[in-house]
Amino acid sequence: MDASVIKFLEIVQHPIKFRLFLLKKLPSAFFSGVRVRYADESKAIVTVPYKWFSTNPFKSTYFACLSMAAEMSTGLLAMAYTYEQQPSVSMLVVKTEAVYLKKATGVTSFTCEDGLMLQQLIGEATASGKATSYAARSIGKDQEGNTVAEFTITWSFRVKALQQAAF
Repeated sequence: MDASVIKFLEIVQHPIKFRLFLLKKLPSAFFSGVRVRYADESKAIVTVPYKWFSTNPFKSTYFACLSMAAEMSTGLLAMAYTYEQQPSVSMLVVKTEAVYLKKATGVTSFTCEDGLMLQQLIGEATASGKATSYAARSIGKDQEGNTVAEFTITWSFRVKALQQAAF
């Protein structure tokens, strides 16, 4: 595994460093209680609790909070392979699809197992210089193992243009 991937995964799994990152860059995820529970080169598990900040009027977890956790489970894997990449690779969500199957009333764990496919596609984007996209799946389950929601987050990857020297 590449040293930059290892470094990124260590940062993500460090309880204080990653929470500070969330507070600075994704405060809504921080206050909603979104947390990384596991991450390696192929799989990420992200949780979101049912609590006051993440609730909706129907006494379940608000769909946007579920979406944050699902996106993070896919995005962490993608970021692992773009972190400190040379040339730099930009990533962007271009489409989100969701199916809600059950009311989320406790901790919901979102699992994405598409890391190796993301690695391959990001490598192709880097080698070719052409944009690629990938629809990553994240499955949200409650504490009893029941599927609460299924998300497909489509990411686009593109090598950033090199800066032209100004004369």
